Order: sequence, then structure tokens, then C-alpha cells
Amino acid sequence: MKEKIQQYISEIQNTSIEKFNDKAAEVEMFRVKYLGKKGIISELFEEFKTVPNDKKKEMGQILNQLKTAAQQKIEEFKAFVEEQGDAGPALDLTRPTDFSVLGSRHPLSVVMNEIVDIFARIGFTVAESGEIEDDWHLFSALNFPPDHPARDMQDTFFVEKEEGKQEVALRTHTSSVQVRVMEHSKPPIRIIAPGRVFRNEAISARAHCIFHQVEALYVDKHVTFADLKQTLLYFAKEMFGEQTKIRLRPSYFPFTEPSAEMDISCNICGGKGCNICKGTGWLEILGCGMVDPNVLEACGIDSKEYTGFALGMGVERMAMLKYQIRDLRLYFENDLRFLRQFDGIV
Repeated sequence: MKEKIQQYISEIQNTSIEKFNDKAAEVEMFRVKYLGKKGIISELFEEFKTVPNDKKKEMGQILNQLKTAAQQKIEEFKAFVEEQGDAGPALDLTRPTDFSVLGSRHPLSVVMNEIVDIFARIGFTVAESGEIEDDWHLFSALNFPPDHPARDMQDTFFVEKEEGKQEVALRTHTSSVQVRVMEHSKPPIRIIAPGRVFRNEAISARAHCIFHQVEALYVDKHVTFADLKQTLLYFAKEMFGEQTKIRLRPSYFPFTEPSAEMDISCNICGGKGCNICKGTGWLEILGCGMVDPNVLEACGIDSKEYTGFALGMGVERMAMLKYQIRDLRLYFENDLRFLRQFDGIV
């Protein structure tokens, strides 16, 4: 028994943690092997009971030396693991490199950031507001009378619609941000309002109940339609290239007068006509107009002293044109096969 104990002491003293692959796990295995309830030292203490009385003192001392050696070695190992950390198995530097797949920005984020950057270059600052709005900021302040047919242009998700109370709904456009800014700011005002909006529409390749808008507002003294046109031309050339042309068509929006739709020359066919532009050579991208005096007055701005223009565009529409995406639903399905096409785009 004496020789066996001395052999274990020698084995403990010669054990090095450097030989362990999974250091933390193997230190625990080492502890269990010697100091566990069914470990080597417990078995030796059971065997010690059968040692003759005249040899118990000597054997007891050696056995205690073994226990002390095991405890000291385990404390040494634990201190090393805590200080150095468990580095795990040694690295095989001959193995092929495992290139991790990097993520990328969503195409809508890319396009929205680009739009914001373009307008920031000419002095527009970002303004934001909540996605749940009341009737005043969504409709009434924007020149939508209570029973006006213009309200039917936008199917709304109402959050709260009780008789005698102001209606609350998911915002159908980011024009509500413009109202809030005009209520609490004095001209000159030059803001851009990006954000998510909601409309109760059937989901298809060309429509969705959730989409994103970017709207711009400029209010100051002597703002004219010529300022609007030049801003639109600048934006179109920055977004789609220097060769891009624009045209404005008369339209109607309750909150602008006069109002217009803006088309750009088709960047797919160069204006010659294709299936994307339906053979016309033009693509509609946004609506715009001079801010209606009633809107300015509703927000506490003197319409006799100040004028302004507003414009708004759908980010999904812009991304469809920029990247030739033909199905709106792809933006919301999180299909990696689609999203990985935009790797590397900042």
C-alpha cells in the first residue's frame, strides 16, 4: 500500500495542465479521480482500516501527504484556468480557413439612408414621430374635412374609433410628422420625415399593408414651385444618375395646391420604352406640390407671409426601380437568397 500511495503522489506531482486539451473539464475530472466520493483517496482510506496498528501511524502520514498533494495540485490548476481562461483544444493551423458569412443592410435601409443623405446635402434635417397617430395629425390638419371623399384614398387601420372621441389609427403617411413639426417650430422649416406606414390593403406583388415613406417639407418666405422643381431635379440626378430627366404631371392631394406627380426617365431602357415603364419611357416615383394655405393656417403659420412645398415617395418603389425588384413581398419574407444579393452594399 505504501508503494501504491507514493506512486500516486509522484503521478500527481508530475501532472501538468499543459497536457490538458479542455482544461476546465479535465481539471474537474482530475479532482473527481483523486478526491471524489469514489475516488482513489477514498478507496485508500477504506483500505487503511485493514492496516495493522503498528503501521497505521506511518501509513496515515503518507496518506495525508497524498491528499494534501492532490488538493494543492487542484488549487494550482483552478488558479491557472481562472487566470488564463480555457483556451480549448490547440488550434490546427493547417486546416482550411472558415470564412464567416457577414451580414448586410436590408435593401430598404440602403435606399432610405441614401434618400436621407441626398436631402441632407441641401440642408434638410431628419424629423420623426410615433407610428400611432390621432385624427387631427393624420387627416384634419392636412385639409381632410370629416366627410371629404379624399379620406377614402387611404384605407386605415383604426386603433381606437369610438363615437364622441378622436379617432386613433396607425399612420397612413408620414405627413403627420410634418404637421407636428409645423405646430412646434417657426419657419424656416426644412425637414425630411422617413418612416414606416400602414394601410389596409390586400398584399400582392405591387401592394402591401406595411411600407415605408420619405416625405420632405420646406416652409419659408418666398418659396415657389420653381424651388420645388429644382429640388426634385437635383434629387433625381443624385439618386438615379446625371442622365436622368424628370417631368411633372398635374395631380390632386388635399394638403397641396397645386399638386403634381413626378416621373423620371426610365433608367432601364434609357427612355426608349420597355416592359418596366410599359413602353412609355417614364416611371412615376413621387407626389409633390405647394403646401395648401389651409394646412399652414391649421398649424399656426401665417399663409400670407410664408409658403412652402412638400413631397413624398415610397421607399419600396424607389428600391424596386433602383434594383429592378418586381415583387414587393420579397422585402418582408427574410429570404436569405434574396437578401444575400445585397451583400457589400452600404
